[in-house]
Amino acid sequence: MCVIDHLGRLPRPGYPVAAGVFAVGMAGTTLPTPLYGLYRQEIGFSELMVTVVFAVYALGVIAVLLLAGNFSDQAGRRPVLLLALGFSAASALCFLFEGGLPLLFIGRLLSGFAAGLFSGTATATVMELAPRGHEARAGFAATAANMGGLGCGPPLSGLLAQYASHPLRLPFLVHLTLVAAASVLTWFLPETVTHRARRPRLRPQGLKVPPEVRGVFGPAALVAFSGFALLGLFTAVAPAFLAQTLGEQNLAVTGAVVFAVFLASTVGQSLLGTLGVRRALPVGCLVLVAGLVLVGLSLLFESLGLLVAGALCGGLGQGLAFRAGMTALTGAAPPESRGGTISAFFVAAYIGISLPVVGVGALAVGIGLRGAGLTFTGCVIVLVACVGLYVLRRPPRTE
Repeated sequence: MCVIDHLGRLPRPGYPVAAGVFAVGMAGTTLPTPLYGLYRQEIGFSELMVTVVFAVYALGVIAVLLLAGNFSDQAGRRPVLLLALGFSAASALCFLFEGGLPLLFIGRLLSGFAAGLFSGTATATVMELAPRGHEARAGFAATAANMGGLGCGPPLSGLLAQYASHPLRLPFLVHLTLVAAASVLTWFLPETVTHRARRPRLRPQGLKVPPEVRGVFGPAALVAFSGFALLGLFTAVAPAFLAQTLGEQNLAVTGAVVFAVFLASTVGQSLLGTLGVRRALPVGCLVLVAGLVLVGLSLLFESLGLLVAGALCGGLGQGLAFRAGMTALTGAAPPESRGGTISAFFVAAYIGISLPVVGVGALAVGIGLRGAGLTFTGCVIVLVACVGLYVLRRPPRTE
């Protein structure tokens, strides 16, 4: 889809193209997921170190969101998107030439920088490029690009690593090609920020939420934290559980299981129009709890089928609640603060995807991966249930 200006000049890419760029950028952040077992064999490190490497990515995301969460409101959307693609390419190069833990850490940190810039900027770009009357479609395109991109990384690298040569190199070469294509498309995207600062400055922003959004932000952020904790479990810990406990060594299968949770999340986001924001938040929490219960049972009974069912059910609930929160926030935030508000929302989400996962890794050292996973699911079930009851009794205002 393209945007044609009133002077009849050549058409420029519209919001579907921006969503595609978003998806390519996010796919790079999950490419290493099925490969951690190979890195452990090559370098030699513990499951705790896997979760620490994963958490470095989340710390990079949070640091960028806090430092430059509203930078695209000043500098423009397109320059920040190009910068994010640059970080994504640099991250892929680190993994391509990896020779030990230092480059893994640097690569994950750069990947976090890219995701931090993409999260707020790309979401705002997709929303702002939508023509009048297509706001709902654009909202779905933005959140689907985020979750769909994250979901495409593991099966892509899993298939290449399992069935092609150079399993620790080829996935990143393919991603570099995709990043190059996305950069060309981004160059031709229309700029949606009309009043840009002449000298935009990076200043620590903190978690600044406009007063008119605060009533929506609290429950939406709690739901995002809970849902992303589930995503963190699948992207950082599930591959090890599949290999060590279930004996599943096929990397393509590992990638497919991780893909399942993100695919379900995307499907869940598509259901928002049917339920509406006020109902979607508590319903999403309920479905997420059911998914977590299934994940816990899969750990208890060592069942691949239950794990896949938990991924599908939990992802469905996460996606439904996540998009409901995002929609409520973007609708309530004033245009001049939209990028910063969305970034604050993602800070809460990425705290959820990092801290609990590191806790699982630390617990696994003492009580094993299975016991750590059961402890994790029990704690998150309680948290999600409490959040669901809260938003059921006090649904957020959406106007």
